[in-house]
Amino acid sequence: MMSEQTKPITRRAILRGAGCTMTLPWLESFAAKAKGEETFPQRFGVVFLGCGVNEDHWTSEGDGAAMKLGKSLAPLEPLKAKLNVIHGLFNKHNVGLGVHPPQTGSLLTGAVLSKGATIRSGVSIDQMIASRVGHETLQPSMVLACEQPMTGFHETNYSNVYSSHISWATADSPVPVELYPSLAFDMLFENRGSLLNLSILDRVKERTARLNQQISNDDRAKLDEFMTSVREVEKRVEGLRKEKDKADEFAKRKNQPVLSMERPVNGLPEDLREHARLMLDLIAIAFQTDKTRVATLILSRDLSGMIYPFLDAKTSHHTASHANNNDEYERITRWHVSQYAYLAAKLDAMPEGNGTVLDNSCLLFLSNLWIGRSHNNTRLPMLLTGGLGGTLKTGRTLDYVKAGDENRKASSLYLSLMDRMGIKLERFGDATTRLAGL
Repeated sequence: MMSEQTKPITRRAILRGAGCTMTLPWLESFAAKAKGEETFPQRFGVVFLGCGVNEDHWTSEGDGAAMKLGKSLAPLEPLKAKLNVIHGLFNKHNVGLGVHPPQTGSLLTGAVLSKGATIRSGVSIDQMIASRVGHETLQPSMVLACEQPMTGFHETNYSNVYSSHISWATADSPVPVELYPSLAFDMLFENRGSLLNLSILDRVKERTARLNQQISNDDRAKLDEFMTSVREVEKRVEGLRKEKDKADEFAKRKNQPVLSMERPVNGLPEDLREHARLMLDLIAIAFQTDKTRVATLILSRDLSGMIYPFLDAKTSHHTASHANNNDEYERITRWHVSQYAYLAAKLDAMPEGNGTVLDNSCLLFLSNLWIGRSHNNTRLPMLLTGGLGGTLKTGRTLDYVKAGDENRKASSLYLSLMDRMGIKLERFGDATTRLAGL
């Protein structure tokens, strides 16, 4: 029940059951038996908000405990010691091409986009990382979304594919997004066929009991907490799997694609809060158990049609963004930041060595616009949380607004982050230099 991984020296417990392998979180009892200095996997995650922010409340000043966060960033107050707020970066290739799709399609690639029927961007940072470290995990990456992709073309003659995808495996291949939490869960835990009717925990029950006899009381408490959290997510997934099965059957009778239907008829949760929270929980479990080290989540795509009755928002997301400096859109902005903060806090509550899973991760939050009402993307809202195993200094406000175009490239940030993950590239997107001051 112990596995020696090739790169991390830490040994982790692995429970094997009928058709599944469950790598457990870091446990002190196993670490004590490992030889040499402990190392932990570095993880990279992205959370995306479409159509920009309320720029009046997207502010930060100072560093460390003295950092002051604006209203829209307030959900990150408990995490500001592990936060970097980055002002002023942009993708030069995305400026001046027209609105929406060309402002979105190369956010994580820094590439020049193609117009018309030819779809072309570049390999995104998440997939570049996945191509280098993905062989060490069950899944190279998770690419999730809470909103269906768009089809067709925008009036700018750029494909709406660019508005719907931020993760690209190759220059002409965006990674398909997974919308259904049940399918994302099943991929993580290798569920298929008759195994769908068996609880993950039941499948590893005997081995869990044996493991409990080998570990300390503290580790038994950690293991019980972890197993409880997995079961809680599993129960939520089971309900949504039944709804998806109903939706698939209904779509078959109607002879139309299930995703052409509105939620909840299409089997997706009617309440976006439920959908988003489950996707975030899945990312957290995947990072904690080293099922994957790379994940992206589109909470709301560009040109989003999401509605937010729970925020007392009267209009859909994209329409609301055209008045992005009002209170309604500020609430939308802050809600998205709160989802990012939830994921960061969840990872920060997972012990790993002398730190936490968040300490060994980097979570990027970004949007494709700065000011929605004018479609201004000359600077991008960007946040980083987590220290990538001590390689990334945190608790800072980093302002590049007046640094000059050559010194404020988002791709320079991506090069710098990949450096810290042991991925050395001469060039990425439009950048050949690293971001100064990071």
